[in-house]
Amino acid sequence: MKLSLNIFRTFFLAVLFSLALTACASEPDENSEDAAEDSENSDTAEEGEGNNGGGSSEDLVIATASDATGMDPHGSNDVPSSNVQTNIFETLVTQDENMEIQPNLATEWEQIDDTTWQFTLREDVTFHDGAEFNAEAVKATFDRIRDEDVGSPRAFLYEMVTEVNVVDDYTVEFVTEFPFAPLPAHLAHSGGGIISPDVIEEDYAMMEEGEDPGSYIDENPAGTGMFKLQEWDSGNEVVLEKNEDYWGETPDIETVTFQVTPEDLTRVAELDTGAADIIFPVSPSDTSRVDNMENASMYVQDSLSLEYISFNTQKEPFDDKRVRQAISMAVDKDQIVDGIMEGAATKAVAPIGENVFGFSDEVEGLPYDPEQAQELLAEAGYEDGFSTTLWTNDDRERQDIAEVVQQQLQQIGVEVEIEVLEWGAYLDSTAEGEHDMFILGWSTVTGDADYGMYPLFHSDNHGEPGNRSFYENEEVDSLLEEARREGDEEKRAALYEDVMEILVEDAPMIYSHHDDYLVGVSDDVEGFWKHPNGLYQLQDVSISE
Repeated sequence: MKLSLNIFRTFFLAVLFSLALTACASEPDENSEDAAEDSENSDTAEEGEGNNGGGSSEDLVIATASDATGMDPHGSNDVPSSNVQTNIFETLVTQDENMEIQPNLATEWEQIDDTTWQFTLREDVTFHDGAEFNAEAVKATFDRIRDEDVGSPRAFLYEMVTEVNVVDDYTVEFVTEFPFAPLPAHLAHSGGGIISPDVIEEDYAMMEEGEDPGSYIDENPAGTGMFKLQEWDSGNEVVLEKNEDYWGETPDIETVTFQVTPEDLTRVAELDTGAADIIFPVSPSDTSRVDNMENASMYVQDSLSLEYISFNTQKEPFDDKRVRQAISMAVDKDQIVDGIMEGAATKAVAPIGENVFGFSDEVEGLPYDPEQAQELLAEAGYEDGFSTTLWTNDDRERQDIAEVVQQQLQQIGVEVEIEVLEWGAYLDSTAEGEHDMFILGWSTVTGDADYGMYPLFHSDNHGEPGNRSFYENEEVDSLLEEARREGDEEKRAALYEDVMEILVEDAPMIYSHHDDYLVGVSDDVEGFWKHPNGLYQLQDVSISE
């Protein structure tokens, strides 16, 4: 099964601007996502045993490559964490498979004026800890995300919000510093997950005692979602259990186990034996094996993700644009897309792909040209090359990419040592800028170029929020700020085209490819789908007897 996002570019802006004029009141088809990201992957950016393995049909087991880094939806910015968090915490609105905004904890909304949005909330919702969901709870959540003392890596999503006002018990108002058309899409991001105000209060109390922000929330995550935390065995598994008091339709499955299985082939074997019901990711080289299983098959989904190879632009020699351009031009993306990905990806030109608003097909990427790459290195004073390190996490696909890049760069005299890091340490170390080069991903969860480029390249977002390249360019900063303030969609698109042109020229990273999501799913699993933003959709999942 493969869902297409080709209609997205056509309708995205129409959806956002129609929402600005019309209140929405229909029931949601889906619960909350994101989630990215981010890829991300990741930004990169997932159970119990199915019937095939003799396990309980009420426990869904998702074997995933990486563990969540936390339960606090405001405290992390990676897809593995978001995939867990989105089932515990819900957002005001959500996005369906076509990226259209749908109601969730908010039933209606309208744009009162250029900078004021008003949301009407559900009145039949309680948090997992029994606290009441209302406008005060929404305000507490968004005040916390924007609190500098909390230091949320997702604060950039809502930094344009100047006030969150309680109109009455079930009406809340968002006031922005400037007109910001993508606000509903940002509110659909899992980073806007609403947390119990009692839990937020306890977390602040622990901060006053010297604990890190989110410490209490990580151990006591209380949202409004259809699942709640049963157990988190860090490094091994996260187990969620059904929320019997859920305001919507309760899921058929009793528990969801996110099982950490770093090895690709082990995940495939677990799907084959029934020890896992869903596995992700599936390496392109393993897709035929999964499709030939008697009890499982491949699920393929277009994505909003970017896989990239980034430079630390604050370190020599990558503080020189010519070196970055040279490395970029020495990497043959076709070998990655056709060889490693076996065609399950699209070669990237710039940070965003054609399914994201703001993409321009007028922008041309740097060519594959090893000879010119050597000339650029010589101009920069590295005619004899240099030695560097390339980091990746414990992911077979990324390790294969690292090896290909290592071989290709050797041809221009650049000696690359590959280092493989554990996922949590990988995120921490790249956020601190300890790397030379690294491989990571980013999912443009909102489907808008603001999210695809502002966190990755604006100088305010160095480190954990997304700019792990530590890239700085005043013109890019100015254009990104202007684009998020611009209400005219054609003018916004033109601004993002300008940003794309600069980012291709400056080459803070190698824009490698846009992945397809490759998921292995047991034939006993029904109702599962993966959102283009990278998040598992479990609300309609059941396991047949």
